Amino acid sequence: MSEMLEKARKYEFIQGQQIKEEERPAFHITPYVGWMNDPNGFSYYKGEYHLFYQYNPYSTHWDSMHWGHVVSKDLLHWNYVPTALAPDEDYDKFGCFSGSAIELEDGRQLLMYTSVNQEKLEDGTVRDIQTQAVAVGDGKDYEKYDKNPVLTAKDLPKGASKVDFRDPKIWKGNDGNFYCVIGSRPADGSGQILLYRSKNGFEWEFVSILAKNQNRYGKMWECPDFFELDGKYVLLTSPQDMLPEGLEFHNGNGTLCIIGELDPETHTLKEQFCQGIDYGIDYYAMQTLLAPDGRRIMIAWMQNWDTLAYRCNDSGWFAQMSLPRELSVKNGRLYQVPIRELNAMRANKVEYNNVVIKDTRLTLDQIEGRTVD
Repeated sequence: MSEMLEKARKYEFIQGQQIKEEERPAFHITPYVGWMNDPNGFSYYKGEYHLFYQYNPYSTHWDSMHWGHVVSKDLLHWNYVPTALAPDEDYDKFGCFSGSAIELEDGRQLLMYTSVNQEKLEDGTVRDIQTQAVAVGDGKDYEKYDKNPVLTAKDLPKGASKVDFRDPKIWKGNDGNFYCVIGSRPADGSGQILLYRSKNGFEWEFVSILAKNQNRYGKMWECPDFFELDGKYVLLTSPQDMLPEGLEFHNGNGTLCIIGELDPETHTLKEQFCQGIDYGIDYYAMQTLLAPDGRRIMIAWMQNWDTLAYRCNDSGWFAQMSLPRELSVKNGRLYQVPIRELNAMRANKVEYNNVVIKDTRLTLDQIEGRTVD
């Protein structure tokens, strides 16, 4: 274990225990301490749901991206696990950015993430360079691959930026290969989604440009996810700098769902329907998993980059995840409902009817607690 990772684990263990349980939401995931953004590595592994997240344990503001980690049996009650990744290698010393997780054939869990370094230009300025790296572990401790990064600028299609090349989402294909989609910025300055393939999860090759924005929906497309659902192929992504279209896309940094057919020859998505995913102001960087019972379940960062200044900053932690949602496709639309595990929380019903509320001091027997539905 590197000194940087050990430091993060010690710090969060001490500081996280100072935050009382009642100072956190009952069901929404919060960082153990410090800052949280994008969900990462949402997966089912060794009988538990795992969720990693973009994490800065040392401050309630974005900086020095680590991977935080929580696990759950029911997607509602989460336990903290020590920090999974720290930016402790030359290729990721400016951050372990967003990514995903999958189980390998040998039973280990593979994490795939965006590793960020910087380069100095001729005029003396510096810029980020984004590559993709992997780490393997047992659900608690992870070791970075000694041949990282596994995808670099040489693996990009012509015109694609090595500055905006991030957020790999990995899955296992029906052909036995691993695949991942990655957000990219092409020469036109907008966004596109790249598709890559691997036989083992460590050695990758470019397959195609799966989908192109062509300056229709915002600019850079971040945090893509791609899966088959109810006979259709679904692409989820979070575009930056979106402009409203009627009732859609009012959040600036928003959400986009494209539903269509996959061309097996060209490996491109043929769009049929497009929609926003959430109409509130706090929903970004969605990620899904395929549950053991076949459900496609989605979670997201319950925050928006445009509203970060509006907050109370005395809690020791900042930001939280949405409640997970079950997805389906009907009549060309993405449908979302709360996970059915919530039903188990409803018991011992107490009901009052025709009660007149005259002031704020009304007390009703057995109506108490800190949660409400």
